[in-house]
Parts: sequence; structure tokens; C-alpha cells
Amino acid sequence: MSATLTIDGISKRYGDVVALDNLSFEVRPGEIFGFVGSNGAGKTTTMRIALGVLGADSGEVRLGGKPVDLDVRRTIGYMPEERGLYPKMKVGAQLSYLAELHGLSKADAHAATERWTERLGIAERVKDTVDSLSLGNQQRVQLAAALVHDPAVLVLDEPFSGLDPVAVDVMSDVLVEKARTGVPVIFSSHQLDLVERLCDRVGIISRGSMREIGTVDELRGKGDGRIEVFAPDAPVGWAHHLIGVTTLSHLDGRTLLSVDGTADDQQILHAALKTGPVHEFTLRRPSLTDLFREVVAA
Repeated sequence: MSATLTIDGISKRYGDVVALDNLSFEVRPGEIFGFVGSNGAGKTTTMRIALGVLGADSGEVRLGGKPVDLDVRRTIGYMPEERGLYPKMKVGAQLSYLAELHGLSKADAHAATERWTERLGIAERVKDTVDSLSLGNQQRVQLAAALVHDPAVLVLDEPFSGLDPVAVDVMSDVLVEKARTGVPVIFSSHQLDLVERLCDRVGIISRGSMREIGTVDELRGKGDGRIEVFAPDAPVGWAHHLIGVTTLSHLDGRTLLSVDGTADDQQILHAALKTGPVHEFTLRRPSLTDLFREVVAA
């Protein structure tokens, strides 16, 4: 049965360092949730607490309303950032062993190993040791280890790191397929183009606190707009006097402006035309990368 993963007011300190500060969010059944933030923002700490391998100072993690104990932990598919495979163990034997640790019978574990190694394109490497594989294939084995026991939720820390474009596509397709079966999926990544493309909702964490959360469209709607103007004769600073307008860059007649809710696009266009011909005047919403930079810098 599909269940919601709930992070409820968790806090964690390491001495004087606040790793997490009353962090709360949820990942719903069938949802892909992107968890993004700078290095050291608290993503990995959150995921380790969600898995139950690290204790929170306060707050609680629940899956389907139940606190994460040993039995619930067995239903979680976890992919750590630093990876967690036995390097000298053969791929097939390792995956079957991990599936059995999660409660599958020997026959079911073997069948699941065959299914996922085939799906992830590593079926021909099941008799090889993990340390003999490329980093990309090791990454595929690590994802198979998270999937092989048919988890109720997927918690993936930087799953796309170091993958080639083909492997990224394979892994993306797998996450979408699992979400379609009702599994809540949360993954962290610095590849914001992937987050923007794959995720139903995104949470941006900074200094241990959730700073923004919502769909990509909702988040992009919160940031200041961007106007790109190509006016070859426009001098540096031509838009400085305009209300609600900040010049982000100006190079070879091409100016990128940040505009808030008080800015008047017609006034901006009029000011540009006063400098000479205007060949381009494009209004665009900020990307997730733009918003991420604003949130982290705040």
C-alpha cells in the first residue's frame, strides 16, 4: 500500500553546529520530490535520519503514519551518496543477499536480482565483482540494491552523480516508473535541470531549514522575473534609473535585467528604444537555478 513519508519538525546539532532546524515536509505517494541545497545544507543528514541510521535531537520521521523502526526501515530503498557496496563481492550475489536481508525468499531475491540487473543494463556483469566495474556501473548496482526488495519508499542521495547521459536517462525512467506505482521518491541532486524536469515538487534547504517548497512552476513564480534586451547601441547603465529593475549583466549590447513586481515592462522597452534600435526584448521567468542562487544567497 502506498504511504506518505513525513519529516516532522526534526532538528539535529553537532556541538555548536546546527545541522537541521525544525525541518518539516512530506513526500506523497507517487510523488518525485527533489531535495536541493548547497553542500552542508543538511540534505544527507535528513536522509540518514529518515532511514533511521541517525537519530534526531527532536522531531519524528513517519512512513504511512508509523515511526521509522527496524520493520519500517526494511521497506525503505536507500541509496547513500558515498555508496555502500561490498567491493569484492560479485554483483549478483550481493544483490540477492541484500534482498534476502530485507525479507525476500531466496527464490524471490534471485528473481528480483535478474529483473533489476536486466532493467538497469548490468545483467552481463552479475558475475563480476563490484570493484571491477566502472563508476557508472557501480552506480547502477547501487540503485539496484535500493530497488531489489520492492521498497515502499525510495530515498536517494545524489543518485545521478557521475553518470553519463544514457545512464541518467535509464535512472530517470526507473524513478518515474516507481512513482507511477505509488511509491514516494525523494532524491537530492545538484543537477537542477534534472530536478526541474523530473520532480513533482522541490524543496530548497539552506543552513538546515527549508527555505522554499512547491512545484517547479510555483517556485519559479516566486522569483523576480528576467528581461533580456538586445539593443546594440545601449550604453552600460541605461536601465539603472528604472523602478524595480536591477541590471544583472551587460555585454555587447545584450542586457539581462531582473525585474520585481513594481517594474513596468513598457517603461523598460521605452528606455531601451531611447538608446537606439531594439532587436530583442524577451520576458522570461527565472529558472530553478536562478531561484536556488537567490535562496542560498539570502
